[in-house]
Amino acid sequence: MSSRLFPPIAIILPFLLSFSAQAEEDSYDWQKQIDSFFGKYAVQPLVSFLFWEIPGTEHKINISPVFEFSSENLKNLTGKNYIRGLYSPVVAKSKSKLSIQSIEFIAQRYQKTDNLLIELPYSSRDELVASFILPRKIKTVGETFDLQSFPLVVAWLLAGALFFTLKMRFINLRLFRHAIELVCGKHDNPSNRAKGEVTHFQALTTALSATVGLGNIAGVAIAIGTGGPGATFWMILVGFLGMSSKFTECLLGQKYRKIRKDGKIMGGAMHYLSDGLRDLNLKHFGGFLAGLFCILCVGASFGGGNAFQVVQSLDLIKTVVPSLGSMPWVYGLIMTCLVGLVIVGGIKSIASVASRVVPAMCGIYLLACVTILLFHFSDIPAAVALIFKSAFTLDAGIGGFLGILIIGVKRAVFSNEAGIGSAAIAHSAAKVSHPAEEGIVALLEPFIDTIVVCSMTALVIIITGAYLDPANQQFIINDQGGALTSAAMGSVIPWFPYILSVAVFLFAFSTMISWSYYGERCWVWLFGDKSSLSYKILFMGFTFLGSIITAKNILTFSDLMILGMAFPNILGMILLSGKVKRSLFEYCKSKSLQI
Repeated sequence: MSSRLFPPIAIILPFLLSFSAQAEEDSYDWQKQIDSFFGKYAVQPLVSFLFWEIPGTEHKINISPVFEFSSENLKNLTGKNYIRGLYSPVVAKSKSKLSIQSIEFIAQRYQKTDNLLIELPYSSRDELVASFILPRKIKTVGETFDLQSFPLVVAWLLAGALFFTLKMRFINLRLFRHAIELVCGKHDNPSNRAKGEVTHFQALTTALSATVGLGNIAGVAIAIGTGGPGATFWMILVGFLGMSSKFTECLLGQKYRKIRKDGKIMGGAMHYLSDGLRDLNLKHFGGFLAGLFCILCVGASFGGGNAFQVVQSLDLIKTVVPSLGSMPWVYGLIMTCLVGLVIVGGIKSIASVASRVVPAMCGIYLLACVTILLFHFSDIPAAVALIFKSAFTLDAGIGGFLGILIIGVKRAVFSNEAGIGSAAIAHSAAKVSHPAEEGIVALLEPFIDTIVVCSMTALVIIITGAYLDPANQQFIINDQGGALTSAAMGSVIPWFPYILSVAVFLFAFSTMISWSYYGERCWVWLFGDKSSLSYKILFMGFTFLGSIITAKNILTFSDLMILGMAFPNILGMILLSGKVKRSLFEYCKSKSLQI
């Protein structure tokens, strides 16, 4: 299928990349307008609604005194690339004539080792007015303060994961070995004709293809770049607790799935929210939660499961194919065509592709990580110590600590999707003899995704020091995590960014086809089977938009949708947790397992 597509692309691509400089400038203008519109009318209104912050959790952080550079100071800097402020943001003002086209400052924030590069704009050749700017920054004469508060969605995700871990008696530890045995087929019964479309392994790899993706490569880099090494600890902890959340939602997905006359499986959070809560005499409330979940899941499939994958893979691939920098929409067009060819299939074709691609790309990526860690084997203990030390640092006060925690939780859930209900859609299609089987298999996802893959990425970035390199700070500012990870690996294996570009493309591609299935199931639940084509067209539209909207806007939109799914999902899971526990104990008794 794809082999027929590549020859035309190979012929067309050189012509597309040979447009004039004027055409490139015009292209940039319309791309910028679309990005600005998306940020203003889609992202900003949703931020105030879905990222509601818990009152009373705001903490005022005194970053440092502000340095003001006089005209004389600036004259002395002519020709220099960087100046370093000691723990200080910088405000530079000058109205004298200076032969400076641009000056870049590195200002340190939160931690002594966490540098932030700011490119200072200027209004004219005769005037340079610039400042250290971050969202929610309050600037006063002589001092700079930052406000940090705790978003309700982060507290909700943490509380839910801890609740399910305790309620299910630490199933993430007690049945971990049994989960591996189930995936390997040790407990399969050939005479059992269980209904379903895919095997345990295919359901796991389908769900993994949606979770093991750019969240592991780009998301981890963004977490370390913005929150420092300490964010890694919170990602791992959330991954561990999230194993219990994943078990709960996937067991419910199996328990309340529906098998249609044509053999297709209809399952997911929207079904256990509506049908499960109906059993508790909460029919209307369950319907409301299911509808809200579906709306957010469709949005998440367009954002984190689609556009985010495109923009992050594009940012990395641009480092080895610079010509895409001026015309990123070419990459978007290619991805749109490839994804469009695959999503016409359905769960069986997606499971088939994912089961082949996911193990291969995980193997390639992890092999590279292991190679780099072996080169820096002696540095691993120091890196691990730095992760723990930074996780609980109070150098910037309680607000700085909360900032690291929030970043770690967001990036972990964005990566492993535990608690948001998406994986229940894939696991509901598995062939099982008991719903608890698939829930137990599913708890492996956060372990593989976060505790293994994300930890490897984090160690590579920390040990190589890529997040501290001034040359890479622009990647952090623009949330270009994929490019930062590429730089980290390229510092040890110079040719590996080329291999990583291929791996990243596969990560992005497999994530997109899996999320297209998630989004389509929710769309069909809302609007019926006949509307499926409309969803696929919209999905491909967002694939293209992912190449022209900035990474910052896409990341914020993706966080809003994906993390927002946790509100209806976790609430419904808590209400249904009694049924989950009874089902688990029933299964363990039949298998003579201790829990």
